[in-house]
Amino acid sequence: MDAGHRPVQDEWNSLVLNASTVRSWEPGIVPGLFQTADYARCVFDGLGELRDIPKDTNDAVSARLKRQEWLGLPGKKLHQLIWEGALHARLGPPAVMAAQLDRILAVLDLDTVSLGVVPFSAGLRLLVGSSFTMVDERLVVVEDWHAEHWLDDADAVALHRKVWDAHARSAVHGDDARQLIVRARSGLTV
Repeated sequence: MDAGHRPVQDEWNSLVLNASTVRSWEPGIVPGLFQTADYARCVFDGLGELRDIPKDTNDAVSARLKRQEWLGLPGKKLHQLIWEGALHARLGPPAVMAAQLDRILAVLDLDTVSLGVVPFSAGLRLLVGSSFTMVDERLVVVEDWHAEHWLDDADAVALHRKVWDAHARSAVHGDDARQLIVRARSGLTV
């Protein structure tokens, strides 16, 4: 990431474009495949300040938004789980957050997206832990403050699938997920 956010986004684009199935757990922020430009800008700006890396926010945002085209391709499927806290974390001003939550509501209608939200009230089988993304059940990318860790050994992939399955058992989908998003949206004064 020392070269900026754009090279990382380009690498993700290449990885996701060639995938059929992406399975992801995101406890802290709105997932990149759902982010609006303004929300992504807030994310990249904040991380750029933290890491003191080159300011390439506009290029990074463009690359991230390009990756979202994957959601419209035939034969693709995103199984996304998010912690309810990600819906309430205000990484931008209220207008940015409202537009972001509206965007999540819109992607709920895509055939390529299965979204589960783990509510605050859910009984958890495991601690919330770190965000991670599984690509075609062959690679797991775990993100922390310092780096992305690309794990492709079978044991790591199997372990993360078990973690994902545990969170999935606590998640709500469909109208129940929609209600949690609407509730978070209604808490914003724009």
